[in-house]
Amino acid sequence: MAIDYFSIEPVTLAEEVFPGDTNAYGTLFGGRLMGLMDKAAGFSASKYAHREFVTASVDTLEFINPARQGDIIEVVGRVVFTSTHSAACKVNAYALSKSDWERKDICSGYFFMVAIDANGRPVPIPQFEPTTAEEKKEWELVASIRQHLLKHRHSKND
Repeated sequence: MAIDYFSIEPVTLAEEVFPGDTNAYGTLFGGRLMGLMDKAAGFSASKYAHREFVTASVDTLEFINPARQGDIIEVVGRVVFTSTHSAACKVNAYALSKSDWERKDICSGYFFMVAIDANGRPVPIPQFEPTTAEEKKEWELVASIRQHLLKHRHSKND
């Protein structure tokens, strides 16, 4: 019997960029942004399956534009692919200037999260089945990324 998932609604986090979050150019540290994106991925996977998740890998992280001190960062994560024990989350990050509240893309990527039990062992999760053409296209893309990651991981262990 298949277990139904709980929610495929995206998770949104928002933070202001403070001076301690920026480099010498006044732009947001990439690592700080990655941390927010990782958190959004974890929350969206947990919301989807009602499980604890840990990050297994990150792929295709693309920094598009900088965010500046004083901007509001909006990070949106959603589950786009599942396997037996893992959920892949597409995470998009945006910067909003408080002067005009115009939203600009700053980063996007895929976070692969593994569901774990209280002992840190992988546990099964409900399976997501794409229904729309857009969901199916994203599913196929992420399936190919996952295959590449698995192939690369196995070749490193040889």
